[in-house]
Amino acid sequence: MTWLKNNGLKLFVTILLAAVAATMLLPFLWMLSTSLKKQIDVFHDPMIWIPAKIQWNNYKEIWFGSHPFGLYYFNSIKVTVLSVIGAVLISSATAYGFARFEFKGKNFVFLIFLATMMVPDQVTLIPRFILFNYLGIYNSHWALILPGIFTAIGIFLLRQTYLTIPGDFSEAAKMEGANHFQIWTRIFIPLSKPALVSLVILSFTWNWNEFVNPLVFITSKKLFTVPLGLTNFVDDSGTNYPQMMAAAVSSILPVIAVFLFGQRWFIQGVASSGVKG
Repeated sequence: MTWLKNNGLKLFVTILLAAVAATMLLPFLWMLSTSLKKQIDVFHDPMIWIPAKIQWNNYKEIWFGSHPFGLYYFNSIKVTVLSVIGAVLISSATAYGFARFEFKGKNFVFLIFLATMMVPDQVTLIPRFILFNYLGIYNSHWALILPGIFTAIGIFLLRQTYLTIPGDFSEAAKMEGANHFQIWTRIFIPLSKPALVSLVILSFTWNWNEFVNPLVFITSKKLFTVPLGLTNFVDDSGTNYPQMMAAAVSSILPVIAVFLFGQRWFIQGVASSGVKG
């Protein structure tokens, strides 16, 4: 009876989670289906999930047609990769300082870092606009890359992970003549791979999907990223949904690829960051 009760509960939870997952997948399936249709079939009633004739031309048009989607893709890759590399290096180095250095006011400074997570990004748009314009980086990719390099969540995630690494490792390395840079690069970074991969996935997703900052700080179409490029499929004559959805499907492929590559470290990294405060 107990076995039946336990397995019945597991079956119920599995079915419930499968139903929730299905609702999450529906928008993606609609997007994929629409990207393979003609414009006239998009809002057909009843809905046609699999079109009679698949329109691969929608993908051909966005990549090789009048829309410079390839340029937008390149711009997004450039901004995202540089932001991720910078975020990983700066967050890791800063987290090492907070975890292993002792200095006056360390905890207060760390709280200031954490407090920045409570400030909505939209609040700082005007100050950043003034600053970037003064520095001469407005309407350039640096206006997107530099803010993307700093992430308080990344510092917190790695700092918590570094606190779980035994201090004996550092002491042994110091006795062998290693300096802090060598300890950081040869001991802490290799031992914190799950947390680093988690930061890469999170940072990649945030920067790749960012829309508000490019909308405010980028005015030249040749500098548009993918989220901004998707707006080009809307004009005075209406919205070209098949081509827009084809571009949207293409835009999520890098995010899926990065997550699939690092998924086995992602949960482990997030979980390990909360072991010690």
